[in-house]
Amino acid sequence: MGSLGRIFLRDCALLIPGGRRGGSLLPLLFFLAVAMLYPFAVGPDAPLLARTGGGVIWVAALLAAILPLDRLVAPDLERGFFDQWALRGIAEEAIMAMRVLAHWLSFGPPLMIATLPAAALLGIDGPTLRMVELGLLAGTPGLAAIGILIAALTASLRSGAALAGLLLIPLAVPILIFGAGSLSSGGESGLALTAAISLLLVAITPFAAGAAIRAARE
Repeated sequence: MGSLGRIFLRDCALLIPGGRRGGSLLPLLFFLAVAMLYPFAVGPDAPLLARTGGGVIWVAALLAAILPLDRLVAPDLERGFFDQWALRGIAEEAIMAMRVLAHWLSFGPPLMIATLPAAALLGIDGPTLRMVELGLLAGTPGLAAIGILIAALTASLRSGAALAGLLLIPLAVPILIFGAGSLSSGGESGLALTAAISLLLVAITPFAAGAAIRAARE
């Protein structure tokens, strides 16, 4: 196995639930907590819950993606891992591409699984649940890419953790709008736009994040 493969396995071990760093169940528990508390806030209005539940799931997914941002890049930068990898000739862009994938695996599929009990709590019907799951499949890679990009940009800042959350929310608004918009009638166009934005973010993030890491190392 090559160096990039070992870096990817290390990132997965650290980030996926059960790992040593960001691999906690906190984002998943936060997601489920929002799904459980929302019906208490709205009340026992089943039609209202069914109409708004899909949007609540999207907002909860966005907020859950924010939680591990301070642990995605900054610890490795502080400990000099990026300097060691640079000496071994491993490009920052390749490392960031592996980290985007590992970050998505750490929260994307778990949130899609957690959506099943959340949908039952919110009274979401089968067709709407299907659209929610497809939207999360299309949109969460983009959320992961945004998270890595912001983590790289703020890794060397003293107040980077607070700034990261503030930057992620406006950047993630297009994914949130089109992802939640796919739940309306004719939602296939919303899914397509969500997937297109997500794909663009995944494509450009390794290069932008790699440049940010090099600037932080200088």
